[in-house]
Amino acid sequence: MSDWTTFGRVDADGTVYVKTAEGERVVGSWQAGAPEEGLAHFARRFADLVTEVDLTETRLNSGAADAAHSLTTVKRLRASLAEAHVVGDIDGLTERLDKLAAAAEQKAGEARAARDAARTEAVARKTALVEEAEKLAAESTGWKSAGDRLKEILDEWKTVRGVDKKTDGELWKRFAAARDGFTRRRGAHFATLDAQRKQAQGAKDDLVREAESLAESTDWAATANRLKELMSEWKAAPRASKEAEQRLWERFRAAQDSFFSRRSEVFSARDAEQRGNLERKQALLAEAEALDVDADPRAAQAKLREIQGQWHEAGRVPREAAAGLDRRLRAIDEKVRVAMDSAWRRTEPSANPLLVQMREQVAEAEQRLARAQAAGNAKRIKEAEQALASKKQFLALAEQAS
Repeated sequence: MSDWTTFGRVDADGTVYVKTAEGERVVGSWQAGAPEEGLAHFARRFADLVTEVDLTETRLNSGAADAAHSLTTVKRLRASLAEAHVVGDIDGLTERLDKLAAAAEQKAGEARAARDAARTEAVARKTALVEEAEKLAAESTGWKSAGDRLKEILDEWKTVRGVDKKTDGELWKRFAAARDGFTRRRGAHFATLDAQRKQAQGAKDDLVREAESLAESTDWAATANRLKELMSEWKAAPRASKEAEQRLWERFRAAQDSFFSRRSEVFSARDAEQRGNLERKQALLAEAEALDVDADPRAAQAKLREIQGQWHEAGRVPREAAAGLDRRLRAIDEKVRVAMDSAWRRTEPSANPLLVQMREQVAEAEQRLARAQAAGNAKRIKEAEQALASKKQFLALAEQAS
């Protein structure tokens, strides 16, 4: 730190002087102690001024301070030096403040230019926002997107600073008028929509009632097709109001779910039963295909008829497997028939094993019918009656032929 006391002196009566290029100037009086102490006191005051100048210069150069405010501070300090009660390098500090004032003046000018440019840009931004709002208000029919965009414009508007009050007021009036015009036009549009939605609600209510009337149906195929048609009609129909649309849709969907859930349960149970039937028939088929028809045609025929009886009692199998199973069983039946025909031609009519076997089959069919009647199973009774009638017919034909 410089020794500022070298720029001053204290005379015999205690008067304190500061030395400048223009000569000495009285800055005060010191009676409290030694002259050195007095000089040190006034030098500390000068050091305080230097510190304030240092701080002002640092803030100005770093951009942390407003240039105009810094210029005001510099001018104040510069003006105070002429009568400052300090001891120090007044001339050096004056020169430094003059340079600092010039720098502050330049930065203040740059700041004003930047503010003017920012103001021009801010006016341009708000003008563009107003023009966009006016275009949306006059032309847009995308009500939600346009409404959302107007809200975004308002939010963006609030972030734009630096427009003078008069210009900002004029632009705001245009924006508010555009927003109000859009609101009125949208209101008229939705008033028309309300009438259309009431009509749509009536049409969808009819669809819901029909769907609900079909929910308990057991006519699976026809009902499923009709419900799909109703779904297509629902999608093609105009939308009702949001609340009504949701309420009707929930009823419509519930009716569909009720029907398809019941159908799924029935089909699942049926599929499980048919898979069990399939396993049983596959086992019977394996047993039939293992018969040694050539060694003992009559025994093979008897066993095959027993298998065929169990086959009919096994019930339905999945559609994709039924044809193949029946085809394989018919092939075995044909093989046994051919073998029995050959054996028949080699025996007397009275000892014809085919007639004996066919009479046994009629008896077995009568027993199955009796069991079905005892069980009260209408489906099996009907199947047993048909099987018995068929076997009796074949027996009669065989007896006539013999």
